[in-house]
Amino acid sequence: MKVSTLPIYPTLLPKTSLSASPLSLHLLPMASIPTLSSSLPTLPPHSSSHSNPNNHCTLPLTSLFGTRITLQRSSSSSRSLPNTNCRATSATVSFSLPIPKPHSGTPEETPKWSARAIKSFAMAELEARKLKYPNTGTEALLMGILVEGTSKAAKFLRANGITLFKVREETVELLGKSDMYFFSPEHPPLTEPAQKALDWAIEEKLKSGEGGEINVTHILLGIWSQKESAGQNILAALGFNDEKAKELAKTL
Repeated sequence: MKVSTLPIYPTLLPKTSLSASPLSLHLLPMASIPTLSSSLPTLPPHSSSHSNPNNHCTLPLTSLFGTRITLQRSSSSSRSLPNTNCRATSATVSFSLPIPKPHSGTPEETPKWSARAIKSFAMAELEARKLKYPNTGTEALLMGILVEGTSKAAKFLRANGITLFKVREETVELLGKSDMYFFSPEHPPLTEPAQKALDWAIEEKLKSGEGGEINVTHILLGIWSQKESAGQNILAALGFNDEKAKELAKTL
């Protein structure tokens, strides 16, 4: 069955319009083409987004609509993201560390962990994850102290020939390597000796009755106090002893 189509002829406007332009024929619009609103501010050609105070990004002209498409960027600055991430990381590490509890008769103000101690603990978790260990042990706490590197305890260890490379090598030799397909959790939980080492650091700070923060030296001496732990064995193998521990304790 054939379908016949009728030709479309131009429709003439009234004579009044023909008299103004006798040679022009005006076609009636067959369909209205949708257009985007151009009320939003746009960038002039060959201009950069840095010169626009309203912080707008303009796309080029489109062949369909014949108008500019303007997208408004978020007003928040990207420079604030790193600071937010740092604050979130510090908060997570602080919650992972044990909270000091004051003894009876001590002031209500409890000591806090120093910034270097918090960073050392964060680096300890990272070292445990690098070695793919399921827990953060005293050996990881020792490596975290050396990775942070700016505390008096870290400088004392390096002055006595105890470096991060040697501690890591002794750790692998003592505890072995983890399975290559094993992945540590984001925050490997503390082993029992590591937990006791941090608790020892808190107890010693509270017993001293002095103000200030719990620093990295407390953590190092806490590691040494845990006999037969991995961190204590590694320190002993590298030449650390009770005499050096007493020498380090004098810096407190």
